[in-house]
Amino acid sequence: MLEARYIYLMLLPALAWFGVFVYKPIYGLLMAFEKFNIRKGILGSEWIGLANFERLFITAGAMRSIVTTLEISLTRLAVEFFFPILLAIFINEMRGAKLKRVYQTIFTFPHFLSWVVVGIVARTLFRQEGLVNAMIGAFGIAPVNFMASKTFFRPLLYISSIWKGAGWSAIIYMAAIMGINTELYEAAEVDGAGRLRRIWHVTLPGIMPTIIVMLILSIGGLMGGSFDQIFNLQNSAVKSVATTIDIYVYDITFGAIPDYGFSTAVGLFKSIINVALLVGANFIIKKVSGSGLFA
Repeated sequence: MLEARYIYLMLLPALAWFGVFVYKPIYGLLMAFEKFNIRKGILGSEWIGLANFERLFITAGAMRSIVTTLEISLTRLAVEFFFPILLAIFINEMRGAKLKRVYQTIFTFPHFLSWVVVGIVARTLFRQEGLVNAMIGAFGIAPVNFMASKTFFRPLLYISSIWKGAGWSAIIYMAAIMGINTELYEAAEVDGAGRLRRIWHVTLPGIMPTIIVMLILSIGGLMGGSFDQIFNLQNSAVKSVATTIDIYVYDITFGAIPDYGFSTAVGLFKSIINVALLVGANFIIKKVSGSGLFA
């Protein structure tokens, strides 16, 4: 143990960060069970038990936010999950290492743009006088204010999320592909398998454990709602189709009359549901495929 003391010393900053920013704030969850008064503090506020959670289920806005979160997240899972896999296979099948690096850089670059920047670009492109309307106007189509349309807002969420995140997520699958034994591809080629058959019978089975883990993690984050993205793309016109749990918590926390106890209860409820989804998805997928988060 003394031989590895310098390695343990290197871990201290990370452990300190987790202690201060991850574990210490757990103490604040007590607010979910209190009628929190900022002047009295956490220990001095009135204890009301599960009253905030009961209020959650009889508050129309909170229930609508839960439904909206599930609608957006389930559609996001169905639409977005497979794009990084396809992109990783697409890049892997390219000829030439330089060309692969170029495309990987192109597709990964959007990840490093903040949603603030993406929101500004989206509003510029999709506003009524924007570039997109100018292009469709050339075909005689009437301009549409996409950012203020309840019909187009959610598709814009999915498209922008794929554009920004698919390249970064594909790195995980590309790493998994690199771990596949090349002799399997050579054997498949000798047996007369074409490129598509090699992908289907070698590449996909080889990265299936990674796909399963990423699927479980995605299901476990269904209640997340992508706060940064929606917060920077939403506006008052699409509020009814954009208010997820995170946006709802933000509104009631920083609204005219903040209710920290209730907002903490809503956030804690969301976290509990996420944990339940994660454990449930891992259990079901492991029963079906024999592989899960913990092998």
